[in-house]
Amino acid sequence: MNVWHTIERRLAKGKVHMTLLDPEKLSPQKIAEICDFSAKAGSDAIMLGGSTGITQDNLDSAIVAIKERVDLPIILFPMGARALSGKADAIYFMSLMNSRNLQFVVGEQLAGAPIVKALGLEPIPMGYVVVEPGMKVGEVGQVDLISRGDYKKAVAYALTAQYLGMRLLYLEAGSGADTPVPGEMVSAVKKSITIPLVVGGGVRRPEQARALARAGADILVTGTLAEKSDAKDALRDVIRAFKNP
Repeated sequence: MNVWHTIERRLAKGKVHMTLLDPEKLSPQKIAEICDFSAKAGSDAIMLGGSTGITQDNLDSAIVAIKERVDLPIILFPMGARALSGKADAIYFMSLMNSRNLQFVVGEQLAGAPIVKALGLEPIPMGYVVVEPGMKVGEVGQVDLISRGDYKKAVAYALTAQYLGMRLLYLEAGSGADTPVPGEMVSAVKKSITIPLVVGGGVRRPEQARALARAGADILVTGTLAEKSDAKDALRDVIRAFKNP
């Protein structure tokens, strides 16, 4: 499976949704159950990662369980090179562009690149930019957060990612954020770049997903909502709203 080509084909048909799950928080069986429902609700890919507590063992166990239930691309969403799994289909080889610590901009990538090659993982280059409030990833990643009204800085980062050859630009408000990335910022960034725009963090309601789609987001990532056992209907509604804005 060439995951990037799969993403491109799906983007050519419309909006794309990805479900993000944290193997530290959930058992492999629970993750597989959520993935099964997410696939039936219209999700196009599974992302696995978290800011802390990720190990090769919990990644491997989660991936094995997922593949027994669904046939969706599984993409690693790593905070570093400390835990990677060759059982995944691809990895977002990403730079946390607005981190104050070069370790997250290029250091972890330097450590991880030989491992990615040895494992045979498909790397998908991505610029990763964190917007207020940032939540745990902002803290752990030592991020110089972009303020919610600073559209010019967001555009500058987006263009930088594109000019560096990244295939995707990810605007992240942070897992569990009270509110998503502002639609005005999404719109400004989308107008400035030609690579696909990924948006995540803080999306809980269909109207939020619809607004981001209309603002120009190509890919929506939801994690916290998917993890809630009582939110299946909400997740389905969010996916439908994003794909049919």
